[in-house]
Amino acid sequence: MAMVEINWHGRGGQGVITASELIAEAALPEGKYVQANPEFGPERMGAPVRAFTRISDEKIDIHSNIYEPDIVVVLDPTLLGQVNITEGLQEDGVLIVNTSKSKDEIRKLTGFGGEVHTLDATKIALENIGRPIVNTSCSGALIKITGLVSLENLKDKIRKKFEKKLSSKALEGNLKAVDEAYAEVE
Repeated sequence: MAMVEINWHGRGGQGVITASELIAEAALPEGKYVQANPEFGPERMGAPVRAFTRISDEKIDIHSNIYEPDIVVVLDPTLLGQVNITEGLQEDGVLIVNTSKSKDEIRKLTGFGGEVHTLDATKIALENIGRPIVNTSCSGALIKITGLVSLENLKDKIRKKFEKKLSSKALEGNLKAVDEAYAEVE
């Protein structure tokens, strides 16, 4: 596999940075080289946030933001039209958006003609976690679409990262959100 570069877009408090890290950590047991970096700015709850993930079969020597991503994952649909989320996205790239809108509506909104996938990750998170924290749902969708890491490795990393931080009910809700997003993404 050549290096795959992913840009994550969301708002502070939605778990953008955590999603980036989870995907990178899930790739490690598969023998991949990884990077997960946040872009720091005026971090506050609700402010636009970006994070970057690189996954490769070979050592990664680049240490910068990602300017020409292969994949863009949008956790917050209110960023559409506010932030140029497809900036630099490869023509044959993949755009994954948390929205109840159709793929065609997202193509029209963004002007991106490549591969577009949508899922209502907010609905999935609310049903399973009880809060609109969509990072695990969007991570489940990403791995279903791309096959970058296995579902089990992602769920294992979620368990390890959150077993001491979340109640068992919240942890199980996040794992169910991953499964549901994995099954439902278009």
